[in-house]
Amino acid sequence: MARSLICLCLTGQTLEEDLDIANEYRAYIDIVELRADFLTEDERLRIREFPEMVKMPCILTIRRICDGGRYSDGEGARTALFARALAFAQQDSRKNFAYVDFEEDFQVPSLEDAAMAFGTKIIRSFHDMENPVDNVAEKIRALRLTGYEISKVAFMPHGLSDVTSLFQEASQFRGTEQIVCAMGEFGLPSRILAAKFNSYLTYTSPAELLENLSVIGHCDPKTLEQSYRFRSISARTRVFGITGYPLKVTASPKIHNEKQRQLLLDSVYIPFRSETAQEAFDFADALGMLGYSVTIPHKESIIEYLDWTDEKVKKIGACNTVIKSGKEWRGYNTDCTGFSRSLVEFVEKATGKIGIDGMKVSVIGAGGASRAIVYALKELGANVCVFNRTSMKARKLAEQFGFAWAGLGADSISKISEYSDIIVQTTSKGMGITEDSDESNDPLWFYEFTGKELVYDVIYEPEQTPILKRASLCGCKTCNGYTMFIYQAILQIELFMQSYTEATAPRDRASIKRMINVLLNSMGLEKI
Repeated sequence: MARSLICLCLTGQTLEEDLDIANEYRAYIDIVELRADFLTEDERLRIREFPEMVKMPCILTIRRICDGGRYSDGEGARTALFARALAFAQQDSRKNFAYVDFEEDFQVPSLEDAAMAFGTKIIRSFHDMENPVDNVAEKIRALRLTGYEISKVAFMPHGLSDVTSLFQEASQFRGTEQIVCAMGEFGLPSRILAAKFNSYLTYTSPAELLENLSVIGHCDPKTLEQSYRFRSISARTRVFGITGYPLKVTASPKIHNEKQRQLLLDSVYIPFRSETAQEAFDFADALGMLGYSVTIPHKESIIEYLDWTDEKVKKIGACNTVIKSGKEWRGYNTDCTGFSRSLVEFVEKATGKIGIDGMKVSVIGAGGASRAIVYALKELGANVCVFNRTSMKARKLAEQFGFAWAGLGADSISKISEYSDIIVQTTSKGMGITEDSDESNDPLWFYEFTGKELVYDVIYEPEQTPILKRASLCGCKTCNGYTMFIYQAILQIELFMQSYTEATAPRDRASIKRMINVLLNSMGLEKI
């Protein structure tokens, strides 16, 4: 199969609006899909004009409500609209629709004959907007009534395991043209890795109209090409990624793909949302991934699936980096080093002090992220108290490193004041929140800052979380987790590249290793 194509779904209300959008994204797309069900009633009467207007291959789709569309005028009217669009075909096929999408149960021989007579390919589609499809390969074969049709199956996965199953079945699709797509929050990997799923194309939406098809979970074509290098992905491309849940905000793909591009590697780094560590591990294993980053809430639970872990993972009890080495899955923790470098820089900039030895630090939260941070603070010589709403979790973590602990609430104000040289916020509260501080988004909403505290939040989106905003207004020096993210990501890249060189053909290893060492040297890291 040739490389997968990028299709832009046009969901404007007028043909002119759709044309403007197609022109805006023309450099990033191969095909457009005219979603006539989104057009106004008057505009639908003009759809025959659109292929000549847009001057690129065009799919005509008039999607019914039951299949996730907006067309509600009945099958008779829809049939007439299709006929109007396919009628008066031009000798120049570029002025006709290149494709027309007919659902599985929409079989009108006269329309099918008209399409085939003038070179318009039929996409025979099936959609399940609520559930996965048990046997996709069988469904693909059943939909393909003739060799002239392209089968399409789009479904709503209930979890990452349904996407894993789709990938496993995709090996049966080689040598034929079909479109396969897992929709919704779990389905993004099937869109980015369309080539590996043996899908003829991947659907995208313009950034300004993503909400029109929000339930489907489209990416915009500019992001798909610039961030993920979609057009360079093939069956041979090596895959890395990041997993967690809900994984709504992450800058990891941007930095990892940027560095992999600099190294001229045939690889891609993708987000894959997983509710359990088991699902993440099974997906990575099925795709033959070479490594992935692990974030909330899997940093602790992923450990049981690994064959080997470094000393930091053993001591911390949390893992944020997994790589494939030979037949083994190996686990590392780069969070602790990333945090150490970031915190020491922050303290030096804020106070002029070199190091934090002897400083009294409050750590807010006792989850996977806080484990690495408490370990790092121990290594840096700080005096720490761990606070958590579930006090037993705070106690368990603190006692592991010989630190103090307490519950998290108004009755702990005096204890926080005692350990207030630095306050480190490690929970997910405030992530993606731009509103002012309140009980729902600020874990220290009950504490009044004096202005003398140094406040560090591991979250970096938004740049100022509610707690940082409130602390800053009180005169505190603040820092978010972006520099920590950068430092730990660079260390991950070093590990991922070790895995990449192991998996690469021997004749390529020397040149790849030289390029990696140049990049690592520019980052101040040890060579491999």
